[in-house]
Amino acid sequence: MRSVRAKAALGATLVVAVALVAAGAAVLWVLRDNLLGRADLEARLAAREIASQVAAGRAYGSLELPDREQPVQVVDEDGRLRAASEGLEAVTGTGSADVTPEPGPSPTGDDDDDRDDDHGGRGDDDDDPGSGEVSEDTGTRSGTATVDGETAAYRFASVEATTPRGETVTVHAGAPLATEQEAVGTVRTAMLAGLPLLLAVVAAATWQTTRRALRPVEGIRRSMAAITASAGS
Repeated sequence: MRSVRAKAALGATLVVAVALVAAGAAVLWVLRDNLLGRADLEARLAAREIASQVAAGRAYGSLELPDREQPVQVVDEDGRLRAASEGLEAVTGTGSADVTPEPGPSPTGDDDDDRDDDHGGRGDDDDDPGSGEVSEDTGTRSGTATVDGETAAYRFASVEATTPRGETVTVHAGAPLATEQEAVGTVRTAMLAGLPLLLAVVAAATWQTTRRALRPVEGIRRSMAAITASAGS
């Protein structure tokens, strides 16, 4: 009977273990997906806000960029970096590894390199450059950024914008994944720490339940053994 109880306890423990692992994986996946969605939204909002500044004709050097926790790149259609957040030393996941902006014309053309045209001066269009437009998001992806010597994981959103001069640029803005990683890690650690204790409780409970369920059978077995012994004597 002891072997029966052991097999029952082992079987119940394995079934519960599989169920708990599956449930835990599902919880971690949902948690991670929700936190990634929040990071994506944060990155998109930052990218669109900067793209709106570019579309309005603001000079690249005077763009209001987020703080150091959100790395930013503004890349033109030729792949040249026009603006970058302060302290950015390295970046991956944006399609451009450049961190040092290159000099170039401002979104409205109000710079020394672009003052002269075929008429010998600034044209009427430059006096009233109008405004550009912000296009749809071009997607989000995971990457890394090194800011002030510290490398961390980020979700980068990319938004295209057209300047008043008709130049197309892509704004890449990142949102840190530190909160997502910490939350998922904490939940995973808690699950792994509690799993052995829970399985031990399940095994003990199954053992006791099986023992009580088989107690009448054990009594019958003893009675039969006693009868057999009496008949033999």
